[in-house]
Amino acid sequence: MTIRALIFDVNGTLIDIETNETQEDIYRVLANFLNYQGMSIGRGELRDLYFQTIREQLAASRETYPELDIVNVWRDLLTRKGNAASRTLPAEKLKQLPLILAEMHRALARQRLQLFPEVRSVLEQLRPYYRLGIVTDAMSPYALPELRHVGLADFFHPIVISGDAGYRKPDARLFRKALDILGTPAEEAVYIGNDLEQDVVAAKQIGMKTVFFCSGPNQVDPFSTPADYVIYHFAELLRAINHLAQA
Repeated sequence: MTIRALIFDVNGTLIDIETNETQEDIYRVLANFLNYQGMSIGRGELRDLYFQTIREQLAASRETYPELDIVNVWRDLLTRKGNAASRTLPAEKLKQLPLILAEMHRALARQRLQLFPEVRSVLEQLRPYYRLGIVTDAMSPYALPELRHVGLADFFHPIVISGDAGYRKPDARLFRKALDILGTPAEEAVYIGNDLEQDVVAAKQIGMKTVFFCSGPNQVDPFSTPADYVIYHFAELLRAINHLAQA
């Protein structure tokens, strides 16, 4: 098999991340911040309105696999809670507030952010021989800064993020967009991810070969999955790609 491109999922595949959006302190801090912007809102009201806005935006989508625009979630929330005091803020500050709140919310929810062992070393070995891209279910205000923080952003082009598209995996359009930018047919690309349905099955349906990274605590029988190859440590990806290239 000729392999020209490797396309990766991010969270659970390249990055080991844990977040918890249910923590009360997140909404206490953000409500206090909004108080300084002239908005009167408590942490409970803010929390409830945040999740309500998410539900409403997802329900309003016409996509089969709808995805959020998280900045628009905060923009909608601010519009609902805006008042005479908040509307006197400088125009540039009002424009930037939704993005700032999205970033703050993610930072407060984040409990762990690190690379899986050997990720950078493996990517450095692969980069001279293959074009590397990303297709991930995420939000740009989260994913891009997190990739930069762990030192991976410069490894990949394109970086296709579901939040920018309005739909998420397993929608084939995300994979096809990456392949179009790479100029690579599906049959010459391998997708690497940690979810059997959203990553492996979805990528295989458009003709890509797949590697399943079993990064979670539950091990799987490699012969029981639809993946073309299963790895349990990221360093095994080198052997996987070599095997697929010779198939």
